Amino acid sequence: MSFFAVLFALLIEQLRPMPHNSFVHRAVHDFVEAVGRNFDAGKAHHAWVVWAIAVLLPTSLVALLSVVVARYSLPAALVLDVVVLYLTLGFRQFSHHFTGIREALEAGNEAEARRRLADWQRVETSDLPRTELLRHVIETSLLAAHRHVFGVFFWFVLLSALGLGPAGAVLYRMAEYVARHWSRLRPGLDAPLNPGLRARVLQAFNVLDHIPARLTAFGFAVVGNFEEAINCWRRNARLWAQVNDGVILSAAAGAVGVALGGRAAPAQGADLSADHGGASTTGSPAQLGHLQSMVGLVWRSVILWMLLLALLTLASVVG
Repeated sequence: MSFFAVLFALLIEQLRPMPHNSFVHRAVHDFVEAVGRNFDAGKAHHAWVVWAIAVLLPTSLVALLSVVVARYSLPAALVLDVVVLYLTLGFRQFSHHFTGIREALEAGNEAEARRRLADWQRVETSDLPRTELLRHVIETSLLAAHRHVFGVFFWFVLLSALGLGPAGAVLYRMAEYVARHWSRLRPGLDAPLNPGLRARVLQAFNVLDHIPARLTAFGFAVVGNFEEAINCWRRNARLWAQVNDGVILSAAAGAVGVALGGRAAPAQGADLSADHGGASTTGSPAQLGHLQSMVGLVWRSVILWMLLLALLTLASVVG
């Protein structure tokens, strides 16, 4: 059933994408803000309390709902899976940023592309050379594809196999969202309300993302230049501040043959994908054509994992 749930959710999202800044997005934002405001008393252990309420509470509620629904109706359980996946998984949740930047670059409007990237990632882009601008677009889009598709895919399939329905999708997306939300500086303040909160939410997300990041990287290697992807992964994963990000980006760089890594964009707010070492992977400097190459790499990887899930579903049915 997991295969059909993912397939239907992706198809529906492509045909009717969820509106940007939708009611669901606003509700999640308000919920996370309320949790931080009401349960973060500034102590170190409060960071874990806040994370548990913000992430584990909605995950547990969805898991409980899924168990109850599946007990009475399997079709209703499938509908629940599709609805939750529609809200948590898919390219159209971020692809409008990528599409707008690519169209601006193709039209020769580099200033508009810089503005869109700055709005998306809250980074200063005015001083970036064109090659660096393209590199940041590639890196940001690859990480967004992982966090909106492949990471959600892994945790959904894993917890669904344990009988918890779409709880895994909620777990991953909420963990990613709070890590991104609380890693940014509070407006008007020099630091987050709880100094330990940022470190804890990033630590929790990195643990949850450890295996998905490596599976995403392996998928890129399989559908791209396998030998170069694996070599680049082994050599360069630690060029990035977050090793999980480095695993994904270095494998993608080798798979396509583009140089990633290097000078980080000056941040207006903390960015999960920021790199700080100054070094880059081997490969050609980022060009406009590499954007399409990365799109192809991601879609081939989606097909790979969907075929694998279909085979596992068929094996379970036959068995």
